[in-house]
Amino acid sequence: MTLSKNYWGRTAILTIAGGAAFWLSNFAISRTPIAAEYRTALSISYYPMLLEALIGGVVIAASVSYCLLRFFDRLPAQNPVLKSVILSFIVLILVTLTIGGPSSFIATGNALRYFLIGTMFNVIRILALGIAIGFGYDKVSGGAG
Repeated sequence: MTLSKNYWGRTAILTIAGGAAFWLSNFAISRTPIAAEYRTALSISYYPMLLEALIGGVVIAASVSYCLLRFFDRLPAQNPVLKSVILSFIVLILVTLTIGGPSSFIATGNALRYFLIGTMFNVIRILALGIAIGFGYDKVSGGAG
């Protein structure tokens, strides 16, 4: 199975756009007092968290970008932004079940509060990622979406 260089180039462009949106929204969230409280409660260091958000955002963006390009015609909806957001929310559910939930229940005394805070942070970050990839799809496909 060979895919064109154009396919991988479009995937890379969408990955960069989505990863950047994820990281920038993470950075904006991290400047709030509630994020500082959340990091303290879960013993999360600030600078390593920024690096982890960059890496995680790129991995999630690559997954969403690949699936959007590969399965575009099979996804419900007509709008590429909506298709990308749908894929992003599938990722959100997976991240919440595998990472967000267990970490807040193990590390804190007020598990429900920090689970909800972490989930809301992820909703914002992953929604930004999905929107950026969806708008990017219009650019890399020449508005054919």
